[in-house]
Amino acid sequence: MRIGIDVRYLSHGLLGGVRTYVYNVVGELAKMETGDQFFLYADTKRPFELENLPNNFTLRLLPWNNKLDSLKLDLTLARAAAKDKLDVMHYPANYGFGPKGVPTLITLHDALNIFPLWEATKRDFHRPKVVAQTLYLQTMTRLSARRVTGFLTVSDWAARNIVEVSKGKIEREKIQVIHSAAGSEFSLILDEAKLDEVRTRLKLPAKFVLADGLKNPGVILRAWERLPEPLRREYPIVFFSRRPDLLPVAQEAIAQGKALHLLRPAFSDLVALYNLATLFLFPSWIEGFGLPLLEAMACGVPVIASDRGSIPEVGGSAALYHDAEDAAALACYAQQLLADETQRLAQREAGFKRAQQFNWQRTAQQHLEAYRKGGRGLGVGG
Repeated sequence: MRIGIDVRYLSHGLLGGVRTYVYNVVGELAKMETGDQFFLYADTKRPFELENLPNNFTLRLLPWNNKLDSLKLDLTLARAAAKDKLDVMHYPANYGFGPKGVPTLITLHDALNIFPLWEATKRDFHRPKVVAQTLYLQTMTRLSARRVTGFLTVSDWAARNIVEVSKGKIEREKIQVIHSAAGSEFSLILDEAKLDEVRTRLKLPAKFVLADGLKNPGVILRAWERLPEPLRREYPIVFFSRRPDLLPVAQEAIAQGKALHLLRPAFSDLVALYNLATLFLFPSWIEGFGLPLLEAMACGVPVIASDRGSIPEVGGSAALYHDAEDAAALACYAQQLLADETQRLAQREAGFKRAQQFNWQRTAQQHLEAYRKGGRGLGVGG
C-alpha cells in the first residue's frame, strides 16, 4: 500500500499529547518490516524530529515561511499528496482533507473540536486569540468530518462522546478506538546524581506535589488550602505547562510564592519531575485519553485524578478519583497519601502495572491494520 500521513506536528517544535501520539505512532511504524510505502508530509518551520527513516519512508518537506503558510497547507496539502498516488491518507491531528478519491482517516482525539462554540470557548472569553483559534479548529474539523471515510480515536469514552456531541452525524461504526501509551523514556531513573542535578538546576524543593498547570489548577489550590499547614510547608506545589497562558488563579498563586511554575520543561526534565514528585495531581475537566496519567505511573508516582472523561478508563484501579470541582475530596486523598507511605508504595506498584498494559508498538500495529482496511469497516474494537 501507499500510505500518506500528515506529520506537521513533528516539524513545528510542539509539545503535548497530539505531538506525542504522532511521534510514537510514526516512529513505531518505521521500525516495522512491511511491504508498504509511507509518505510523510511535514513542512520546513522547524527541523523534522524523526531521523534515519527506512527506505520505505519518503519525507515531503513543504515550504513554510510564516503563520499563513500553516493555514495554506491545511487547504493544499491534499494537492501535494495527490502526486504520490496514495491508497489511503491519515490526518492524526483532528482534521484534514484527503486527495480526491483517496480513502481518508482522521484521528479525532476527543469531541472538543465539535462542541457547540459556547461550550468550547466559555473559559477563554478573556483570551481572544484562543477563541479565534478554537473557532478555526472547529470549522476545519466539522468540514473534514463530512468528507472522511472513517475515524480513529484514543478511548472508548472519546468514541461515545464524539457520537453524542455530533448528535449521531458521526456514526459509532465509523470509529475505531486505538489506545495511546506512555513513551519509553517515561520510566524510573535510578541514577540519584542525575535526579539531584535536575533538582538543583530547576531549583526544586526537597519534596513536592506535581501537577499540569493547565489542568484545573484552581481546584488544586483550593484543596491545598485545606491541608494542615505543616503538610503545605513540606509538600509545595510544582506546576509545569507547555503554554504560558495559565488561568489567573494559578498565576496569582505563583506570584505569591504559593506554587512554582516550570514552563515547557524538556522531556528529560519532565521524566525527572515525575520521578522526584511525591504525588501527581490530574483533576482535568475533560480528557480524550489522559496521557500524563500513564507517564506519571510509568515513573512511579502515585496519581490522584478527576473521574471525568476517559481518565478512569485509562487509569483503571491504579489511581484515586474525585469530581473535578471537589476540592474537599482531593484534599482528603492527598492528605491520606502524604501521611501513609505504605499506601503510596501500593499505588506506585499498581501504577507500574497499569502503564505496562499500554504500548506504542501495539498502537502502531492497529493503525497499520486500519490503513489496510482503507477506513472502511473499521468496526468498534479497541
